[in-house]
Amino acid sequence: MTSSGLLLASSSPYRKRLLEQLGLPFETASPNIDESPLQGELPDALAVRLATQKAQALAPEHPGKLIIGSDQVAALPNGTLLSKPGSYEQALEQLSQSSGKSVHFLTGLAVLDTRTGALEHCCETFIAHFRDLTSEEISNYLRREQPYDCAGSFKMEGLGITLFKGLEGRDPNSLIGLPLIALNEILIRLGNNPLLHPEPSSGV
Repeated sequence: MTSSGLLLASSSPYRKRLLEQLGLPFETASPNIDESPLQGELPDALAVRLATQKAQALAPEHPGKLIIGSDQVAALPNGTLLSKPGSYEQALEQLSQSSGKSVHFLTGLAVLDTRTGALEHCCETFIAHFRDLTSEEISNYLRREQPYDCAGSFKMEGLGITLFKGLEGRDPNSLIGLPLIALNEILIRLGNNPLLHPEPSSGV
């Protein structure tokens, strides 16, 4: 199969920077979908469904593209979902709940070949083991980094690393929002091997 243009179905600057690491040219577009969980839907199923819907939502306007959709769901051990906090108060509550616990980050990945209708998807799990955090540590962290657009209320690529006592999973990129190892495997199967592509990255 010949290579096809890539489209990242996201407006996230974090996912854009991650995809740039593969050195493949790509475009970005923001899908408009309802991200509400369904009644009784498990976190991994939710992540995969939303990633798939993001890719499918852009297909009619972008024929001939390989569309990459990704979505992340964070869950406490009791099953409580942690969304993007949006504010200091919500982030404070989330990190207080996560303190001393192991939070599962489930990142759904979907790649849709609009030429054939072929769809590949998977879910990558990464576990963040949080330290027992003091209220002062949490407050200082939030005021310094303001991770209010990040599920779980931290930025893995920044000062967020100080919140943990351990990390568990095969691909730390999935914690940021795009599992590059799994994505690379899918792209190779679909004829877009980054190491065999002649062009440098030109993500826009």
